[in-house]
Amino acid sequence: MSVTISAADVNKLRQITGAGMMDCRKALAESDGDFEKAIDYLRLKGQKVAANRSDRDAKEGVAVAKATPDAKYGIIVQISAETDFVSKNQEFVDFANDIAEAALHNMPNDIEALKALPLSGATINDKLLEMVAKIGEKIDIVRYEQVNADAVVPYIHGNYRIGVLVGLNKAESEKIVAAGRDVAMQIAAMNPLGVDADSIAPEVIEREKAIAIEQIVAEGKPADMAEKIAAGKLNKFFKDNTLLAQPFVKDNGVSVADYLNGIEGGLTVTTFRRAAIG
Repeated sequence: MSVTISAADVNKLRQITGAGMMDCRKALAESDGDFEKAIDYLRLKGQKVAANRSDRDAKEGVAVAKATPDAKYGIIVQISAETDFVSKNQEFVDFANDIAEAALHNMPNDIEALKALPLSGATINDKLLEMVAKIGEKIDIVRYEQVNADAVVPYIHGNYRIGVLVGLNKAESEKIVAAGRDVAMQIAAMNPLGVDADSIAPEVIEREKAIAIEQIVAEGKPADMAEKIAAGKLNKFFKDNTLLAQPFVKDNGVSVADYLNGIEGGLTVTTFRRAAIG
């Protein structure tokens, strides 16, 4: 039984992968409408596709990153909206910042606890409902994350389109904060999957390896060579997709790890969070 592929499905896959319309339609048809399988199909055909990342779950809205004055703790809050018009509305941006401030000062454990916090004589959840009634769009808190570290550096890029938190392993100082901001800009631009190879989920690594081996065999390479060649492809994957191994955007001659070590011996990133709109 064939699956009907709608124009909306094709357009969704195009937005996720950046692949062409006909390629997306064929990929969905070959994959019985399964988006994950369609992405793998496109990759097996040699196409470079954009990553399907969990941080791209709100079409419009704002992402706010903040840290405490002592730089030991930070939060990211992502508030969704339906249109760009609302996302750029100053009242909406101010509202999102108020929610972020409440999260920063109260340190709730999750979104539900955040929504229960007081704000201007009501709960944040009540204020969300008021904003929905006033603006006429669905508005919600779709992401809330926390970071604790020796130094936490927040960064907001592109009129609240991307929020980043960087956790570093050395206490706050002027040069540590400056380095953290540089790394946060790297994260905003390059969207790494993790800090290093150890932070990448085993299932992701196995998936990359399986795709590499299948590509190598399809190219006519001997099967006994596939494992070795796949290891090289996996190393390239780590260099492209893990923060510390990536070339530093301000100086491609060094990695992010080398850059940080040059700022202060042993300085490194312990964790990061990135939330993006779009």
